[in-house]
Amino acid sequence: MSDAAFFVDSWDPAYGASFEASAAGPAAPSSAQVDADVEVPAVDWRAIGVRQGVRAPDVVLLVDGVRRIDASIWTAESDGLSFPGLAASYAAGVVRCDLGRGAAQLAGTRVGRGLFTASPSAQDVVAGAIRYPVHRVGGTGELAKLPAAVQGPLTALEVAVSDAARVDGDLLVVDGPLRSRRQLPRTLGYIKTQHSQYLDARLTAVVTGMASGERSPVFRLGTAWGGWSWYLRLPVAIGAPWAGVVRVECSADLPVEAAIELADLSLVTLPRFASTPYKDPRAPQNLIPIAGLERRLRALLGDSRLLHRALTAAARAAR
Repeated sequence: MSDAAFFVDSWDPAYGASFEASAAGPAAPSSAQVDADVEVPAVDWRAIGVRQGVRAPDVVLLVDGVRRIDASIWTAESDGLSFPGLAASYAAGVVRCDLGRGAAQLAGTRVGRGLFTASPSAQDVVAGAIRYPVHRVGGTGELAKLPAAVQGPLTALEVAVSDAARVDGDLLVVDGPLRSRRQLPRTLGYIKTQHSQYLDARLTAVVTGMASGERSPVFRLGTAWGGWSWYLRLPVAIGAPWAGVVRVECSADLPVEAAIELADLSLVTLPRFASTPYKDPRAPQNLIPIAGLERRLRALLGDSRLLHRALTAAARAAR
């Protein structure tokens, strides 16, 4: 081995890595347009700590969703053609964290299911007591593209469950990019795995040099789902350059002053929920309320083996 320094990622390898670069390597820049002269001129970029007078909101809502493919199917059309399909289950939920009382509770969950296919003749599938309504996808409906079709209904479920739990003055944290949820007020997208490197080498060095409880200046991403974004480092032991680093984003429709306020708010809020390695293999990025919520939602999906058996029986009965 050479004399170069190396680090062991704190995440369990079964979950990938906390920083997942493209095949071109970690130094490969993203093609996204980036405006780094938003909060601080790029030449003056530095890590930002907690600002005096900033306090966390009384109520924080954390929303997440899970999905599972229960079975792959194929249709037999009258003209001899066949279309692939997926029978999928998905669920969304929200955890309400009352920071004043130091209490967290499940504020709502919803479960959805669907048969995703481009087949023009497919009908709802009833498997025992479970119904899979048809979600007809466009195009030729290649099997490899069908899992992405589940994201739309899942996102709609997340929006519905979080809307029902919101109160004035709360902060909503969405696990993952905001995407089509950018219209939601006082909402942050929380990206715990870094797939792309958006900043140049000098600005990236500011990010990887942050101490726990510090954030980067706000910058703007010019992607299709672009918006205001920033990095922050959760409480973490000294380790790899990206250890404990998450990217946070908010709506591009907000004025820059509001985005900076949310960035400051995230810095006094998110570290409270950071997980620890002995409890979570994706610590510290997999926030404690989110981890508990994911377990609850997966349980609500039902037994995958029983559902697969019921779907197989339903297909046999239909023939």
